[in-house]
Amino acid sequence: MLRSALVLFLSMLATATMAAPPRAVVYDFELIDTSLTGEMRGVNKQETARLAKLAPLLREKLAASGRYEIVDLGPEDATAKAANLQACGGCDVAIAKKLDADLSITGTVQKVSELILNINIYVRDVKTGGLTDAYSVDIRDNTDQSWARGLDYLIRNRLLAEPEKAAQ
Repeated sequence: MLRSALVLFLSMLATATMAAPPRAVVYDFELIDTSLTGEMRGVNKQETARLAKLAPLLREKLAASGRYEIVDLGPEDATAKAANLQACGGCDVAIAKKLDADLSITGTVQKVSELILNINIYVRDVKTGGLTDAYSVDIRDNTDQSWARGLDYLIRNRLLAEPEKAAQ
């Protein structure tokens, strides 16, 4: 009886350890504005507000899925916000490493024109610094609704999709 209880306990402990979700840092998204409008008019307050909504929504959905443990940026938040995470030579991974995370998740919205934009999400392994996944979706129209739908598509059909579906 004691032996079977011990085996059951060790089995449950091993399962719990194996099932622990990866610890992920989700950084704020960055805007890459290559549009003529952006060049002529500069920063668009509506786009800045839309951009600020993406990372919190991504964090919320990933945490709710139970497949990721979201790590708070805490004291590293200012460092992350001051960096250009897509061009800093891996500073996102260095910050995530300081926070004892397994994954670094960054994102961009590239604005080609007022009609054509794309949302990109990059997942890096903190141990190796290597890119493990990259997801992108093109959206049409520069509205709150199109941005939200684009991010929702990436979450449902890429980040939280079954591995064979996400690869398609």
